[in-house]
Amino acid sequence: MILVTGGAGFIGSHIVDKLIENNYDVIILDNLTTGNKNNINPKAEFVNADIRNKDLDEKINFKDVEVVIHQAAQINVRNSVENPVYDADVNILGTINILEMMRKYDINKIIFASSGGAVYGEPNYLPVDENHPINPLSPYGLSKYVGEEYIQLYNRLYGTEYAILRYSNVYGERQDPRGEAGVISIFIDKMLKNQRPIIFGDGNQTRDFVYVGDVAKANLMALNWKNEVVNIGTGKETSVNELYKVIANELNYNNKPIYDKPREGEVYRIFLDVKKAQNLGWVPDVDLKEGIKKVINWMRNALK
Repeated sequence: MILVTGGAGFIGSHIVDKLIENNYDVIILDNLTTGNKNNINPKAEFVNADIRNKDLDEKINFKDVEVVIHQAAQINVRNSVENPVYDADVNILGTINILEMMRKYDINKIIFASSGGAVYGEPNYLPVDENHPINPLSPYGLSKYVGEEYIQLYNRLYGTEYAILRYSNVYGERQDPRGEAGVISIFIDKMLKNQRPIIFGDGNQTRDFVYVGDVAKANLMALNWKNEVVNIGTGKETSVNELYKVIANELNYNNKPIYDKPREGEVYRIFLDVKKAQNLGWVPDVDLKEGIKKVINWMRNALK
């Protein structure tokens, strides 16, 4: 049995689907703050609860759980800057609570969603590999790194095995365009409604956009990775202006974006070195144009 925290969320639900496709039994733990009931795979058991609840073992039979895939988090960089206490409460104390449940019930493996976009901060060199110094620009980046450190401490103290996956910018179907995190879904949503998207900053800031199906595949493979910290991205740098053009071309959209001031706590340029993941057997299958087409098709249907 695999427990997926945040399994009704954008990334978590794709991981659940991938696990069930591969004949795993899955429990989803999600409080539906940002998760969506429509994302819940009917073949999974669903528990509506918060990762911070001290009585989680009254709701979940942890004796049956062999691995925890921990996706539940406060994921909004801007919210973390405005409310660092809440960010730390969910991302640090919530993670410790999960680790304590694992310790209590002798669950020996955690796969943890960290952030390759946020923990490294403004890069000293590109592409950024796993040995790059940690220098987060936001409470979110720091809370994710503290989660990593707690997991590695539990490994040293109690022998808990782990795979820490540092995601680049994940996009794909089910990403909420009303949220703050998914620039691709936000741009597509605006263009489909014939509204002008906003670009914060000059648009030359860059990201490494990785498709959610490839991230789900990495989590499945990480069941066999032991005590590894691994970047999960494409190793390709795309500017927000380039991204805008690709989406606009795909939708035959001719309006220019609105440019606004940059946002606090956000890195200017980043893309990840993914050689370590490749050495472990993982490579992304879906390139950006193909992934954008998938999201457009999904959003057209979702808007009907």
